[in-house]
Amino acid sequence: MIKIRGSSFEGIMYDLGQRLNSSAERVNSATWQSQSTEGRSGMAVTWELEDVSLQIAVPYTLHQMAMLVEPNLPWTDEHFAERVGGKPLNPPPSNKIWPYQQAGHAEHVDNGGRFSHTYPERFWPKHAGHGPAQCNQDAAVGYTYCDFQVNRGIRYDYGDLDDVLSLLDRDPATRQAYLPVWFPEDTGSVEGQRVPCSLGYQFRIRNEAINCTYNLRSCDYLRHLRDDIYMAMRLQHWVGQQLKSPVPPGSLTLNIGSLHVFDGDQPTMGRIVEEMRLKLSERLMGAMR
Repeated sequence: MIKIRGSSFEGIMYDLGQRLNSSAERVNSATWQSQSTEGRSGMAVTWELEDVSLQIAVPYTLHQMAMLVEPNLPWTDEHFAERVGGKPLNPPPSNKIWPYQQAGHAEHVDNGGRFSHTYPERFWPKHAGHGPAQCNQDAAVGYTYCDFQVNRGIRYDYGDLDDVLSLLDRDPATRQAYLPVWFPEDTGSVEGQRVPCSLGYQFRIRNEAINCTYNLRSCDYLRHLRDDIYMAMRLQHWVGQQLKSPVPPGSLTLNIGSLHVFDGDQPTMGRIVEEMRLKLSERLMGAMR
């Protein structure tokens, strides 16, 4: 297990990048996002760190979060608004401006242009997945919803992000405020579908602040880590501000089963790690003057 705490954010990113360049394990993978890697140059091999745990102090303002993490803006802000907007969007409109999309996500959507899952669906699953024959359809934003039918689990109706807020309001010390992203239908990827990288978020109010533990099965250091951290910070901040007695964000802990980079990205990794090393050295020299 790799535990990194108490460093600056850029120090954390540099530490992880250096480890991925120097001590990561080579993993041969037959698939990526449920797609075969055969014939895909640089994608059949990843370099991996297992069981990575990070803890980061979350800034109080959104501007400070963006300055600290340097996510892919404006996509992250637009997509975050979709995640907390209360509608199970699939597809979410922001998918068109995701900086790493290829061929309009053609490999990941069905004939109706829908993904196997989206974060808005998983945050607001009560009415997700119902067809227009059963539901009202809002063609302007491309989602369907029902006012009369709630998705149901084995014994109980589905909960959603609003239910997490309600639980925190009525029991601020609860340990049960967990928002899952991984659902039973993802288990085993039985139809070969793409499944979420995120497992879920736990929120805890302690010492007049809200802490968050964010669990991921998998994360691409180059394409996703900064955006995942930023949107987790934003969600933590958002949840704290929606409560009847608002609280500021505290610490964010990420537990990542597989943090990795593709073999084809190694030259880019080397350049980025060297840039971070120089930046950290300049800051250290400036502090010593």
